[in-house]
Amino acid sequence: MQKRSPVAVLLLPFVTFGFYSLYWLVRTKTEMNSCGADIPTAWLLLIPFAGIWWLWKFGEGVERVTHERMSTGVAFLLLLFLEFIGAMIIQSELNKVAM
Repeated sequence: MQKRSPVAVLLLPFVTFGFYSLYWLVRTKTEMNSCGADIPTAWLLLIPFAGIWWLWKFGEGVERVTHERMSTGVAFLLLLFLEFIGAMIIQSELNKVAM
């Protein structure tokens, strides 16, 4: 896992009109998959209801990589309802386990 600034994860989506959020999701998914998570392709984010299911799978990956320090449900709800703030909180948890 790569350490990233949680503040950058919060602010860059505003500067890049939201594109950094997609980049962050894809890069983080790839890194979590290399650590043993099983998150499907991020192309599913483009399909309305499949995108919600994908966020749940992303949350499962967060739970696995953080060794259950953050649960699937918490990660899912953070991304679904708080978006950029949720990504910042998740990134700070991922930074704790980053090499």
